[in-house]
Amino acid sequence: MTSLEVRDGAEALYLTTPRAIRDRAEAMYALAASGKLRSFTLDEGKLGDAVDAVIDVTRAAYPDVSRIPYHARYRHFGAGGVDRLARLDAELASRSAEDRLRARVELVVTSVLLDAGAGAAWSYRDADGRSYARSEGLAVASYDLFESGGLSDDRRDPLRADAAVLSVLDESALARAFQVAPPNPLIGLEGRATVLRKLGEVVLAKPAYFGQTSPRLGNLGVYLTEQAKDGVLPARAVLAAVLDALGDIWPGRVELGGRNLGDVWPHPDLGLVPFHKLSQWLSYSLAEPLEQAGVRVVRFDELTGLAEYRNGGLFIDAGVLVPRSPELFTRAHAVSSTEVVEWRALTIALLDRTATEMRRRLGLSEEALPLARVLEGGTWAAGRKLAAARRPGGPPPLVVESDGTVF
Repeated sequence: MTSLEVRDGAEALYLTTPRAIRDRAEAMYALAASGKLRSFTLDEGKLGDAVDAVIDVTRAAYPDVSRIPYHARYRHFGAGGVDRLARLDAELASRSAEDRLRARVELVVTSVLLDAGAGAAWSYRDADGRSYARSEGLAVASYDLFESGGLSDDRRDPLRADAAVLSVLDESALARAFQVAPPNPLIGLEGRATVLRKLGEVVLAKPAYFGQTSPRLGNLGVYLTEQAKDGVLPARAVLAAVLDALGDIWPGRVELGGRNLGDVWPHPDLGLVPFHKLSQWLSYSLAEPLEQAGVRVVRFDELTGLAEYRNGGLFIDAGVLVPRSPELFTRAHAVSSTEVVEWRALTIALLDRTATEMRRRLGLSEEALPLARVLEGGTWAAGRKLAAARRPGGPPPLVVESDGTVF
């Protein structure tokens, strides 16, 4: 192996860590603070307005701020006041603890991977006639797909997601499940189907995570329980496993040292900038199935905030981030564009600062109000509220061309 290959391999490994995400986000923030960023200027004096908005929505949703749950996919399964998780638990009650874990992990993984932005025009209607849009709609649609056996290869056991079904799932099948039609378009449908097919392939290709003799997606949960020490598992270990096990599902990404880097994008001044938004969202979301299996996930603040359009929109709509040109609001941007890379990196740096200021104002420690609870309380809801107040239908301030695998 040459010195270049060694260096590339080390850099690739570094770029899959939360430390790298924060390092590059802070480097981007430093450029912004010195007025050297290409697409945005920074008005740090407006951060207090963003924090006010977050505290307002947090107190409205969780009057006891010490009892905010983690930001995780389980929250969305209760959309419309329907306790779908209780229904799932009742259906799983007769199974072994490991089988219950496998099913829960399969639901969470497939649902999170389908949770890139839906767009403003799509909605989903459940069997009782209730209509849902955006993240809640995607959660309900993916839950119904899983519960109905749409991902199972065993008619006797609908509550599973099998590689044999995932690896052949096509766009038309996903369109039927998500009620997609010309009057009801879903952004990135093809990309979502591709990710699920690749998911089926990696389940078969990586026995260390998914099992040698009977490979199954849910065995990732069993693998994680085996990594716990005395029933405790650091959040960074969950993310490391997610990135290594699932890294090959991401299409058309930067490769370095023979590794597909996933949600990592080049910036002209900083080189490669990592985000791993869906992988971190999945890591947060796996904590509750693992805790139901007796494993406590700790040190969530080693992960970062999620670089997506609700959190990012909060800081533009609150006036913290000011586009250098009004044209940023009038044209669509590729996920790989300098504008979007800067926006997302600044979002991560500002989420950390928002969490610090919220703790100061509320008199809470980092342990009492970790970032995962600030997100849930929180920044995501405040971003949605500000967007709804400023633009009909509440779209994000920047239009991003999504392929259904990032936002």
